[in-house]
Amino acid sequence: MKQLYLDAKNIMLKDPAARNILEVIILYPGFHILVFHKIAHFLYNHKVFFIARLISQIGRFFTGIEIHPGAKIGKRLFIDHGMGIVIGETAEVGNDCTIYHGVTLGRNR
Repeated sequence: MKQLYLDAKNIMLKDPAARNILEVIILYPGFHILVFHKIAHFLYNHKVFFIARLISQIGRFFTGIEIHPGAKIGKRLFIDHGMGIVIGETAEVGNDCTIYHGVTLGRNR
């Protein structure tokens, strides 16, 4: 829960259009997908793969941002104008990153 608050605070600090943390929590799809991903990633790590993928697809439906449950996402990720972002299973996103719309991330095995 604390990490989600820090994510919302980070978005507010990086986006000049954000007026307060409550606005970020309620209105920002980049924040919403982080919530979906944290749940899906937890389930994925506990080998509940189908439910993890289902949650990630529900998040994709609502936000237009797809993050595979197996992707490793660092702290304080800021997704700005996130429509069309795809983060694959093998992707690793570090701390304090910003990602804009239309980006696909992944790596070869």
